[in-house]
Amino acid sequence: MTGGRYTHGHHESVLRSHDWRTIENSAAYLLPLLTEGKSVLDLGCGPGTITVEFADAVAPGRVVGLDAAASVIERAAGQFERPNLEFVVGDALVLPFDDDTFDVVHAHQVLQHVAEPVAMLREMRRVAKPGGVVAAREVDYAGTFWYPALPGIDDWAVLYQRVHRGSGGEPDAGRRLHAWAREAGFTDAATTVSVWNFSTESERVWWGGMWAQRVLESKFADDALSQGYATRAELEAISRAWTAWAEHEDGWLAMPHTELLAVA
Repeated sequence: MTGGRYTHGHHESVLRSHDWRTIENSAAYLLPLLTEGKSVLDLGCGPGTITVEFADAVAPGRVVGLDAAASVIERAAGQFERPNLEFVVGDALVLPFDDDTFDVVHAHQVLQHVAEPVAMLREMRRVAKPGGVVAAREVDYAGTFWYPALPGIDDWAVLYQRVHRGSGGEPDAGRRLHAWAREAGFTDAATTVSVWNFSTESERVWWGGMWAQRVLESKFADDALSQGYATRAELEAISRAWTAWAEHEDGWLAMPHTELLAVA
């Protein structure tokens, strides 16, 4: 993704969270538009778990998953094969497609990681067919809330904002998505809101365990240390807080997301 550095990197703990994503939990707002024969471009597709479901939903329509990370594209292409599905390496700000190519151009949790989200939305509109749809879903990290109150997770929330912005992105993209679409020139755009909620024991173990590892081993940790945002001891304290949250029988967390449907 040109103009920004991916905050999380592609550590196993990061890809584990990406592998969990499906249409149902991450793109349900788009389901009514995924009809037979439609063509779909999935930007920042990662390991392709949403992309392959797009391919199944619109078959025999063409589906392309694009990501800047060659290793991730290689993994997706090796795992998912469909006659109407392809994975390509590319830049979301300079897409390798002609104007008016796709019925649906989709991005999940991508605009928050680019330095020029409005430019990316314009590029998405360029490759969408007239009357087609540009769709995006973005989290709003500052809107995340949890129980019980644990100082270490409070520290994580502050640190996350610094690391994400230090990488050239916008962690609170959700609240800005509609404004970005208007700035990009869309005149027919609507937004909805949905929430990721983690509360069961298995959900807490998965989410809390992922962050307990990510704050110590991923690119997030490397950036926090190299930029002087946190010490190793502080990261270890945050990791322990996530483990404590995961083990707490009343542990609960919600992350709000804004969903955009804009007519090209």
